[in-house]
Amino acid sequence: MIIKKYTKMKSNKYKVQIDDIEVKLYDDVIIKYQLLRKKELTLEEFEEITEYNDRLEAYYKALKYINNKLRTEKEVFYYLDKTYSKSIIKETIERLKSDGYLNKELYLKSYLADQINLSNNGPEKIKKDLIKLGFSEEEFRDRIDKIDDSIWLDKLRNIVNKKIKANHSYGSYKLREKIIYDVGNIGYYKWMIEEILNELDVSVDSRVIEKEYQKIYNKLSKKYEGSELNYQIRVKLLQKGFSNSEIEKVI
Repeated sequence: MIIKKYTKMKSNKYKVQIDDIEVKLYDDVIIKYQLLRKKELTLEEFEEITEYNDRLEAYYKALKYINNKLRTEKEVFYYLDKTYSKSIIKETIERLKSDGYLNKELYLKSYLADQINLSNNGPEKIKKDLIKLGFSEEEFRDRIDKIDDSIWLDKLRNIVNKKIKANHSYGSYKLREKIIYDVGNIGYYKWMIEEILNELDVSVDSRVIEKEYQKIYNKLSKKYEGSELNYQIRVKLLQKGFSNSEIEKVI
């Protein structure tokens, strides 16, 4: 196989024309195999060079991927799996671990800090996400269990307060159900949810029911009147989760 042309690229690569094949090789490959001194290659040499280049490329791509944010072994594997063979990926991961770029303890510490300080996620959601990222429960259980309950309760209290203040259409029953469903989905335990809901006032602002009453009245008053109108409005408001006492105040 005849080496016809070298073209230096902007990155640390050369574009090399070998017979009718154009390959992009890293500087490291050019130096290792002293290619600038050679004019031809055997097929075996070509295959060895391109395989070594693939291994380097996988490593450099993984480094760039990790530099954007910390990654787990599983994330790196799936990132490289689109392009490279399993043997190259395995070798790349081992090299990254050896060079200190894949550190489970560091990742776990950073991940938990971000989840506690920057997300709304509760302990159960965090555990499930860590398993998806490739951790075993034994690797993180103690760390999460040692986090004081007050930290989770403070986070949950802020979330529930925001949901109460942002409510524009739900009655107290419906709002309570929605809060239980929403915060349950982001990983808070039932006892935590009950404790916060018992502590906070989940009753709705009078303006919410007045607004809903007016919307329903405007629609139903075209069909009903008198006691039948009041009955139909009451049914609709009950369906929206307002209590009888809240409805009595507005009708």
